[in-house]
Amino acid sequence: MNVKDLLSLKNKVILVTGGSGNYGKCIVEGLAEADATVITTSRDLSSAEKNAGYFRDKNLDVHAMQADQGDADSVKALKSGIMEKFGRLDGFVNNAVSRPMKGYHAPIDQFEESMQVNATGMMNLLREMTALIVQSGGGSVINIASMMGMFGPDLSNYDGAPGMGDLPPDYFFHNAGLINLNRYMAQMNAGKNIRFNCISPGGLFNNQPEAFVNNYCKKVPLRRMANQDDIKGLVVLLSSDAGAYINGENILMDGGLNA
Repeated sequence: MNVKDLLSLKNKVILVTGGSGNYGKCIVEGLAEADATVITTSRDLSSAEKNAGYFRDKNLDVHAMQADQGDADSVKALKSGIMEKFGRLDGFVNNAVSRPMKGYHAPIDQFEESMQVNATGMMNLLREMTALIVQSGGGSVINIASMMGMFGPDLSNYDGAPGMGDLPPDYFFHNAGLINLNRYMAQMNAGKNIRFNCISPGGLFNNQPEAFVNNYCKKVPLRRMANQDDIKGLVVLLSSDAGAYINGENILMDGGLNA
């Protein structure tokens, strides 16, 4: 098959949770540019609609739906809504995250709240969307984790950047768990024509304080943070037939920072 056909997502329906976030917008755009029909979700439907409208104005096939992964009823409604509107699901990018915990000394109740959404709720959503993809004949799941799930924090990155160094422990905890959960899902769904892969990105440039950007970039062999396009090709690869034999992997996308 021609490589352009292998990378095409034409006639595929792909769900991206948290599609209004910084990496989420890049992911939605990349999938839609590869001709997928993309569903973007948010807890706030108006936010998802605004995001979808932005991409439709660029002649991309993007649709908005409401979903709160911390609410089991909302997940059920999303699943039935996808089947009612699209009749199938070929791919799922598990990208949504809640960040209620603001630092190391934050109230422990915030850790519990984070686990309800980022562990229990995420597992429920992952299992339900997996079942829908299998029911549709198979496809791809991509779990978006972070390099913070693989390594401890480099606190020297925050020198000279007040307010940035108090990192929340739940973020490290749930990303590390997601990376191994990805392997678990690949094994537990063997023989069902569904693949599970994880992407662990490094930092995305988002107008952070100059001191942080300088500290960070001097440690990256490419001498920059990730930009809006860097994740797009990888997500398309893992969603498409070009990635048909990639399964159970965690791909570190950090420009060589941890090489």
